[in-house]
Amino acid sequence: MSRAFTREDDNDNGLSDIGERPVSAHRNLVTPAGLAAIDKMVADLREEFAKAESEGNRERMALASRDLRYWVARRESAEVSVPEPDSKVVRFGMTVTIENEDGKSHSWKIVGEDEADAAHGMISHVSPMAQALFGKKIGDLAVVNGKEWEIVKMEVEG
Repeated sequence: MSRAFTREDDNDNGLSDIGERPVSAHRNLVTPAGLAAIDKMVADLREEFAKAESEGNRERMALASRDLRYWVARRESAEVSVPEPDSKVVRFGMTVTIENEDGKSHSWKIVGEDEADAAHGMISHVSPMAQALFGKKIGDLAVVNGKEWEIVKMEVEG
């Protein structure tokens, strides 16, 4: 039997199955902090790839390479956006405090998709909540999932 049909290369076959990270079709709006985080991720992944390459770790190389392609694409399409400090309506990059009829309030900073972390008060600009808030002023209502939220405060960092 030919060596071409042996199972010697089984470890390599798994590497081709990692797939690509999907890149969003939405505009890649980012805050200045988001751009810095992307730059750090690219630098870290280049370091990770070099380390994996020096160790001959093909799996780590493949994973780092895949993630590096994703973050380089996100860096190339990044559009830094900062709201006007005196804006009277909700814009990307603002922190918005909303309150429901029970008096329960939440504060959300509207950020880029890669920056979003709801547990830390940051929501993506393409999320239903952010979409409901854009263009509204203090005192306006935003409806998400059948709940009404009143905008009680808007802040621009910086």
